[in-house]
Amino acid sequence: MQRATAPSFTYVPPHPPWFSVLHADSHVLVLDKPSGLLSVPGKAPEHKDCLETRVQAWFPEARTVHRLDMDTSGVCVMGLTADAHRNLSMQFQRRKTAKTYLARVQGRLPAPEGEIDLPLLCDWPNRPRQMVDHANGRAALTRWQVLAEEAETSRVLLFPVTGRSHQLRVHMQSQGCPILGDRFYAPPSVEKAASRLQLHAHQLTFHHPADGGRVTFTSPVPF
Repeated sequence: MQRATAPSFTYVPPHPPWFSVLHADSHVLVLDKPSGLLSVPGKAPEHKDCLETRVQAWFPEARTVHRLDMDTSGVCVMGLTADAHRNLSMQFQRRKTAKTYLARVQGRLPAPEGEIDLPLLCDWPNRPRQMVDHANGRAALTRWQVLAEEAETSRVLLFPVTGRSHQLRVHMQSQGCPILGDRFYAPPSVEKAASRLQLHAHQLTFHHPADGGRVTFTSPVPF
């Protein structure tokens, strides 16, 4: 069977929105990243425009803690001090954060809720595509809950326990329910069913690095 290759594309970052600030204090900056914008610069000069460089033009001290896929929109946090950046990074590494995504997928999932435990590995010849690999893949766990069923699609809440690259996209595709607008893993008809990837980082919860209090930030779903 011939392996699918990663699609080529021209990077056209959105203008506007430049970026939106959900919360700012002296320690953290919580942002709402638009779909189509890289989180950090790519290697090519034309990929320099990204959330990090845009934010640092206004907040030079801001440091990236985690990334969202270019095609994914939603809540993203940056540290504004070295201590805050270190604290937040450790929370992500130790899975002390809680993340909720919303996706529109093709078809129906087999139950109202469940989990997907499939290890993932980079499909290196076709990077950045990822693939399920039970022998060599890294552990990847996603919990899901059906929010609503539409005519031919479903709205699903996704709760990634791990944070592998393209995890939610591959896990949904593995269930026969690719995300609408997904240029990497959906068949052409499903990719063209939406003008953008229908995946949004809706909510992020973490311990504030200043006092350890649990805080939650939410971005409205744009689709």
